[in-house]
Amino acid sequence: MKLVICGGSGFVGNALSRHWAHSGHEVTIVSRKPPEARTDGTGAIAYAAWDDFEREPHRFEGIDAIVNLAGESINQRWTNAAKERILQSRLQAAGRVAALVSKLERKPHTVVNASAISVYGASESDIYDETSPMRVEDFLSSVIERWEKAADEITDVRLVKLRVGVVLGNDGGAYPLIRLPYLFGAGGRIGSGRQWLSWIHIEDIVRLIDFCVSNPGMEGIVNATAPHPVTNDEFGRTVGKVYSRPHWFPVPSFFFKCLFGEMSMLLLEGQRVMPLVALSNGFSFRYPTAEEALRQLKS
Repeated sequence: MKLVICGGSGFVGNALSRHWAHSGHEVTIVSRKPPEARTDGTGAIAYAAWDDFEREPHRFEGIDAIVNLAGESINQRWTNAAKERILQSRLQAAGRVAALVSKLERKPHTVVNASAISVYGASESDIYDETSPMRVEDFLSSVIERWEKAADEITDVRLVKLRVGVVLGNDGGAYPLIRLPYLFGAGGRIGSGRQWLSWIHIEDIVRLIDFCVSNPGMEGIVNATAPHPVTNDEFGRTVGKVYSRPHWFPVPSFFFKCLFGEMSMLLLEGQRVMPLVALSNGFSFRYPTAEEALRQLKS
């Protein structure tokens, strides 16, 4: 297949591009400052600039799918300027994909547009799936609402809005930082420890994106989370178990609020999210439980 990944130089995008290249697909990564093409395993990875969508749309005729992972990192202090960058980067990326698709005579059959599970709101007792309503009550959920509305402008293709949880991997994302205190023997719960962590192993999100592209039944909202979410306290205990380290040093909420400001909500609040669409369409998670995922990452 001919596949395009927007924002393909990030943590998930890198893993996805390697997977597809190794599978023999033709992969093009779209980024702000594309490097030269590279060879990865059995397949070649080419690069294009965002401006190529407007200047040379013919380059993208006949592609099979677009995966849009582009967006400013939310892992930074949320100043007013940072908030605007976080929002606009997502709206612009979705808008550019929509504009490209509208110009193509031979359109891709599928567009997968990344989103996030924070749109469900935070709760220690509720369980959310793809049928749960949006709860727009803070900065991040308002970004996701507008992000998904922008994605709805991508028409005449099968559109998947992939709501992503915390992606666990060794090469990026939050897990290396979460694990670090345990390696020094100082791990423990964050805040109350009762907040839910809906996570997914990096291999499973890559496989799930591939599944979304390949299976016509995958359309609309799809939760990219493992089927067994855990509380922050349970996750920490699992990290300690896997690395044979104690889980004993709790970090109070005010510490993270002082250190990260509004962004601390990512650590102190959570959602219990279930991947019903993936499961009902026959997707099988390679790492369904946190212990299985963390043991693989340690190996």
